[in-house]
Amino acid sequence: MPGAGGAKAGNDAPVRVFLAEERIRRKVRDLGRQIARDYAGKEVVLVGVLKGCCIFMSDLARAIDLPVTFDFLRVSSYGNGTESVGTVRIDFDVTQPLRGKHVILVEDIIDTGLTARAVMNTLRSKRPASLRLCALLHKPDRAQVPIRIDYLGFTIPNHFVVGYGLDYAGKYRNLPSVGILQRTS
Repeated sequence: MPGAGGAKAGNDAPVRVFLAEERIRRKVRDLGRQIARDYAGKEVVLVGVLKGCCIFMSDLARAIDLPVTFDFLRVSSYGNGTESVGTVRIDFDVTQPLRGKHVILVEDIIDTGLTARAVMNTLRSKRPASLRLCALLHKPDRAQVPIRIDYLGFTIPNHFVVGYGLDYAGKYRNLPSVGILQRTS
């Protein structure tokens, strides 16, 4: 996504840069430092929601100067569209016991809050010592349920964004910046 005017994102759909790569990198570094301060002397388990979290979580983990382990869940709520379908299904659960551990749920984006709430409830039932939420992006205009975000990268308006792990129908995850998918009809 070079340049401010946009770029073709591999399948002729233009993407306009919204959050540049360097700006994201700085914010992720700041989030990692904040987490390291908050959890000084402790080990942290980052639990990512696949597939969107993969790039953000990898960069975040490298920015946390503490012992960190990973686990993942896979959740369905969007299908192949641009709007959440309103129901949340956990397709793949974590593989390690979380009882007594310090867990941070890592999300690419908090939109309606329904997915985050469902996942937080699932993780809470595993009885961690602590549970916090870290999200790269938050769209408060779309919120349907209140959700506390302990570590937040950016608050954004109600645009459908892609890149840096976020996708549309499985595409655009590999873009280094977050961009707005320009609709072509």
